[in-house]
Amino acid sequence: MSSTRLFILGALARRGPMHGHQIRQSAQTDRTELWTDIKVGSLYGALHRMEAEGVIETVRTEQQGNLPARTVYAITEDGGLELESLREAALRDTRLRPDPVDLALQLSSDMGEGELRAVIEDRHRKLTAELQTWQRLREAATPHLRGLEPLGFDHTLVRLRAEIAWHETLLEELPRLLGAEESPGTPSGDDEGEGA
Repeated sequence: MSSTRLFILGALARRGPMHGHQIRQSAQTDRTELWTDIKVGSLYGALHRMEAEGVIETVRTEQQGNLPARTVYAITEDGGLELESLREAALRDTRLRPDPVDLALQLSSDMGEGELRAVIEDRHRKLTAELQTWQRLREAATPHLRGLEPLGFDHTLVRLRAEIAWHETLLEELPRLLGAEESPGTPSGDDEGEGA
């Protein structure tokens, strides 16, 4: 599922024909880079691909003063169908994406407890700072939020709080978990008299 395609089609369906710069401004105004995997710089390339595929179309070219000419795009009927399909897929997808940190933890047995703890504490600090930034953004944005937008902010806040809580549990359990990891290879005294 492409968030970039979903955003472009959604913006054109909601706001009508726009040129690439207006779509980019819309993405920056909505701060899409904060709450999606959309990179604002990739929008122009996506517009050209989507036009070639027939989900958007050029409706006119505009030029104001000495500025370069700008192509104005509109969503097509096929684009409307793709928008519905992408939106439906996104709303129904409940699959959690794998987090590389889980794999990295499994491969960290050569790190000492102090080194691993320092890395996890650093992650915890950064996540806590990110939560504080999001809380400030949420507070500043509150008067301007419409419809379901507040829930988008709240979703991010809940996810950050869950990540922070998981890191706190990991830090608390680290000595026990690392001790348990070493235990299987340690010979027990019970095996010593066997076979005598």
